[in-house]
Amino acid sequence: MKQSPGRGNCVAEEVARIPQSLVLPQKRAEYTTLQVSNSCQTSFTDWKVKEIPRNSRFIMKTSNPVDDANDQPEDALQRAMGYFEKGPKKSSRSKDENLETHLKAVENVAWKNGLPPEAIDVLLNIALSGTFGNAVNTRLLKCMIPATLIAEDSVVKAVSWLCVGKCSGSIKVLFYRWLVTMLDFIDHKEQINLLYGFFFASLQDDVLCPYVCHLLYLLTKKDNVKPFRVRKLLDLQAKMGMQPHLQALLSLYKFFTPTLISVSLPVRKKIYFKTSENPWTSALIAVRQRNQRPSVGPLKLTLGPDNGPNVKRKWNSHSLIPVLNSGTYAREYGKREMSLSDYLNRNRSLPVEQLQSFPQLLQNIHCLELPAQMGSVLNHPLLLHYINCVRDESILLRLYHWLSQTLQEECLWYKKNNYEQGEEFMNLLDTVIRAQCFLQEGFYSCEAFLYKSFPLWDGICCRSQFLQLMSWIPFSSFSEIKPLLFDHLAPLFFTSTVYFKCSVLQSLKELLQNWLLWLSMDVPQSPMTCNPLDTTLGASIISVSKLIEYVGWLSTIALRLENNSAFLLHFILDFYEKVCDIYINYNLPLVMLLPPGIFYSALLSLDTSILNQLCYIMHRYRDNMTAAKKKDMLEKTKSEFNFSSKTCEEFNNYLTVMIGCLWTSKPFKKEMYIEPHILGKAKVTEYKSNLNLVLHPSLLNYAASFLLQENPEEKAVNVDTIRGQKWNKYLDYLFSEGLQGLKLFIQSSVQRFYAPQ
Repeated sequence: MKQSPGRGNCVAEEVARIPQSLVLPQKRAEYTTLQVSNSCQTSFTDWKVKEIPRNSRFIMKTSNPVDDANDQPEDALQRAMGYFEKGPKKSSRSKDENLETHLKAVENVAWKNGLPPEAIDVLLNIALSGTFGNAVNTRLLKCMIPATLIAEDSVVKAVSWLCVGKCSGSIKVLFYRWLVTMLDFIDHKEQINLLYGFFFASLQDDVLCPYVCHLLYLLTKKDNVKPFRVRKLLDLQAKMGMQPHLQALLSLYKFFTPTLISVSLPVRKKIYFKTSENPWTSALIAVRQRNQRPSVGPLKLTLGPDNGPNVKRKWNSHSLIPVLNSGTYAREYGKREMSLSDYLNRNRSLPVEQLQSFPQLLQNIHCLELPAQMGSVLNHPLLLHYINCVRDESILLRLYHWLSQTLQEECLWYKKNNYEQGEEFMNLLDTVIRAQCFLQEGFYSCEAFLYKSFPLWDGICCRSQFLQLMSWIPFSSFSEIKPLLFDHLAPLFFTSTVYFKCSVLQSLKELLQNWLLWLSMDVPQSPMTCNPLDTTLGASIISVSKLIEYVGWLSTIALRLENNSAFLLHFILDFYEKVCDIYINYNLPLVMLLPPGIFYSALLSLDTSILNQLCYIMHRYRDNMTAAKKKDMLEKTKSEFNFSSKTCEEFNNYLTVMIGCLWTSKPFKKEMYIEPHILGKAKVTEYKSNLNLVLHPSLLNYAASFLLQENPEEKAVNVDTIRGQKWNKYLDYLFSEGLQGLKLFIQSSVQRFYAPQ
């Protein structure tokens, strides 16, 4: 492909950054020996290749159809490696009878058990050197499934072939897709990070640009962000438009160095790169499950060394979480039987396998060697502490990338065999949820998974896990989340049982709490997993208020559908217990009252605990509004967020109605109208004079018990006798029965009329 005339000095600077190790692989003149040990290859037995001349690393046995039919897969793989390394016959390149046989041998081993590192090293060189045609090279790249790890040197040598132009554009695209997928399987990343400039220069290719952006998104660190790279990305954006892959890289650059990017970017996207069209991910998971030993149940995240859980599971169960393993330690310490002290002295890094305690983490936090596959940190609390302490965005990007691929592949309603692996998928979700709770923040890959999966969710499969994931959605604009999530949640909510409705309300309460905690943080910068939100505090408060309005709308309709269920009302009022204390508990200038449909249903409820909970909520509303007004008066400045007169008027109206219902027996104004079915359920006809602490339907049993306690011998009681001094004793009796919400409301709102004895 011809270079664009606009590349200029930018490309020259990038090429100058290519490391010296990036050179064209030459033919080997000496004999080599290949030996693979069981310590690195778990999928098939030891195989050892003897020395042979003429640049071949594998034994090339005499091939005939009878032997091929009876050969073991390991022997067929050895012959195939020797064949591909030797190259095709020049006399009959297109009619080589052995080519298809050797291709199938490699594919069978790769898709069943995965390929060892040495085989991947050979096949990468063959596929990218242009020795064979595009069809053969494509098949080789598609079966490049590692059994354990991939050597970093193999990737560096493969990248060197991109410099000589011997492979076609389609092979380059396939290689970059493979590299993005296998990034977590590469044992080291140091030399690959040195190739950042070379990869960045490849952005000029319009076909490669999306895949190179994906790779750069996973490799980018703060040191990689340079002014000339920012300028080049902005030029590409002006040329190609607002493409998702360019937007992803620009957003990441802006996160690391906000001062270098002054242009405003669109609202944060949830999904930048597509992972569904990936020919390797499903094979990787299948190979890992087949090769790894039976695993135990999900680990409980506790601080300290891991002694293994006692949970029993089926003997053939597998975990979707990779095994904790650092490439260098597995290769050097395991094979050479090197002592840990010698290993530390040589490498100056602590392998994660040896991390056993929190003090050890603190002593070695500067030299900790992270695992080859970042998904393994989910089951390791000490590494989660490390992620929480070290502000390295690249670690989280690798974790999010692994999560996105795994959730996409293992989601039950994406699979044809829907519920065969349901237990493994639910265990994966439980592990992710525990990790989010441990870190006290949500993962953006889980958020993207929810948005993509919610339209297909039936509301039954993995219900508990799905709703818990929903409660950890990172803070964002409500108008952005609503069409992706809440518009799909509402039909499920209205058509499901009351228990599902209560579960959803509980998750929404936890979501609100997490958002409020995020907004109330005193730390000036946003959390390390968040891109900076281009919003003011006012816009953030609007998002929270819209979430509260949405829950109020759901709750009002749900009460009608469930005939004012007391069970449902408990969960609704639990949500508003969080809402009523936003100003005092979170120092946020927001006061939102509960809707009338919820207020009057709770006020006229036959359940005493509902009335008590409502009284507590109104008491807290009063305290919050009073505190807000006092603060404005003390500061003697006009606040940016003033509580509207409509809110104050509505609260005063609620307060007047409650005092009328519980104290003065004048519950409603003359123009107030209450639907007859509500009064019928409350069994109150003359509601304008027959409601107070004695005659309220939810308190009548307390009044009767109080009178029987006063005169145990009486067979009939007359509640109208509770007045005067007996009224005060009746109040003390109610308070002694545990109605603390009622007590706080009475003492704060009608204290002029009652002084406790």
